[in-house]
Amino acid sequence: MHVPLRYVIIVLEDNTMRLGWTTGKYSITYRAVKTVRINGKNKTQIVKTFGSEKQICEMYGVKDAKAWAKEQVRIMNEAEKEDSATFNIELCAANDLVSNEQHRFNGGYLFLQDIYYELGMHKICRAISARHPFEYDLNDILSRLIYSRILFPSSKRNSFEESKRFIEQPSFELHDVYRSLSVIAEEADYIQSRIFKNSTAVQKRNTQVIYYDCTNFYFEIDNEEDDKQFGKSKENRPLPIVGMGLFMDSDGIPISFCIYPGNRNEQTTMIPLEKKMLSGFDMSKFVVCTDSGLSSATNRVFNSYDSENGMRGYITTQPIKILKDFLQEWCMADDGWLLDGDRSGKKYRISELDNEKDRDKIFYRSRWIKEEGIVHTDSGDRKQIIEQKLIVSYSLKYRDFQRHVRKGQIERAAKMIEKGRSSIERKKQNDPKRFIKTDHTTKYGEIADVYINSIDQSYIENEEKYDGFYAVCTNLNDNIGSIVRANKRRWEIEECFRIMKTDFEARPVYLNRKDRILAHFITCFISLIVYRYLEKKLNNKYTIDQILPTLQEMDFIKYEGKGYQPIYTRTELTDALHDAFGFCTSKQIVPIKKMRNIFSQTKK
Repeated sequence: MHVPLRYVIIVLEDNTMRLGWTTGKYSITYRAVKTVRINGKNKTQIVKTFGSEKQICEMYGVKDAKAWAKEQVRIMNEAEKEDSATFNIELCAANDLVSNEQHRFNGGYLFLQDIYYELGMHKICRAISARHPFEYDLNDILSRLIYSRILFPSSKRNSFEESKRFIEQPSFELHDVYRSLSVIAEEADYIQSRIFKNSTAVQKRNTQVIYYDCTNFYFEIDNEEDDKQFGKSKENRPLPIVGMGLFMDSDGIPISFCIYPGNRNEQTTMIPLEKKMLSGFDMSKFVVCTDSGLSSATNRVFNSYDSENGMRGYITTQPIKILKDFLQEWCMADDGWLLDGDRSGKKYRISELDNEKDRDKIFYRSRWIKEEGIVHTDSGDRKQIIEQKLIVSYSLKYRDFQRHVRKGQIERAAKMIEKGRSSIERKKQNDPKRFIKTDHTTKYGEIADVYINSIDQSYIENEEKYDGFYAVCTNLNDNIGSIVRANKRRWEIEECFRIMKTDFEARPVYLNRKDRILAHFITCFISLIVYRYLEKKLNNKYTIDQILPTLQEMDFIKYEGKGYQPIYTRTELTDALHDAFGFCTSKQIVPIKKMRNIFSQTKK
């Protein structure tokens, strides 16, 4: 029996990339391609598209697009070969370490660097450098100040030392840092406007509703000077302060800021900053959302329609307690409430709401009201009638939250009384001492020798009346639910201030010169923008308490002539960072050439 020969043909797959191109009607498009084996068949896979011949020539300033693309394929092949390289590292227990030779470096800053360059900060620094005669590298200084502010916040002197921890070493000296601060301050307005315009190229900025708030930062000094003035400190410290006003978009990303003297009324800071944004940021129509403390009649009129300013709007919180009596009664009436999202028009009674079934629902009512206010203008003060919509919402969940907070405060007030304190200091809005009543006479009307403190039940009952209610005023005639939801995002600007003060350690401020103080806050402002974009790259899945320690601990040991060995723990977060930014350092060793490619990638 004749048995036919069986031939087995083995195809060795070539994983080497090669240059491929497609010819269109008007141009040629170049790509890096490779052959892969899928389901027993060889298929051509596109690894990277470089662009059309015209795009390559214009973008990279070359004359021969094909030669350029071919060189890129060669570089990619070399990098791919290096990814699988094996290194033998010899260590001898008898050999001493070289004195003052650094081996450990931080690489967590590379993710911040990617965003810094994506925002075009290097181009901003280049434009500033062209206008000034200094010789230092402003981009190198500013970038290191920002990375250090986020990862290792400290003084400018220590930030310079901390910047030596990064894999890429600084090219400047400490005196260059201090000299650059004056330039950064001088270019403050330009930096802010260019960052905003550059950021719109990264992604569309959500500026339909913008948020404004103010805070202050203290100085550990005794005397007032320049903008450092005694005022109402947010930390209740008897020290000179400067104020900061900050605008933020609806995604929680800062837009612009200003610094003002600590003794200045914060209500007067909003309009000048708005005018800068209107003229230098290409913003013309937006709704400003603020708390009641910033919503003066002047600010509300400015953000209403007129022939000079065009159509804008405002949403501001409205304390029910300070409304006129008839409006307070209307706000807290039992009947006539609508359910957010319910188009049936059914009206509800608060007294009939079910604590389980209706707990997560929000009910509201609205009406137009008129209020007389004093408007400050360059030509003098004038009275003006302001017509606005009063929107009141009610939530059982919010009611229970307020009662829970108050219960804890009452318990703390009772402990103060138990300790037998002879007097109670000035009471503040959210201070537990507001529930303590101090009597100076006995029950017989005689003057007491000591203060007699007790819980003020009438004060508690009066405060409980407002539980669950929340009011805002606006000049918009939009959907009430959307107005209420927009106002709820005000917490994010408070978070911006918390990050700046606590995580970035922006206070206390140790600088003295006015220009250097402004430069300090510019670096804090840019750092906040960079960090916010980092959160967005990670789809807002991780908190700052997770992100910053991870970046701080992403250290490497450098083996001269070979590469960088990661000594951090690979986690879900480090994987998420690498996936979001398109490069990976979680290898047993990252070759030197590969690390240089990562440097280049983060600076494109």
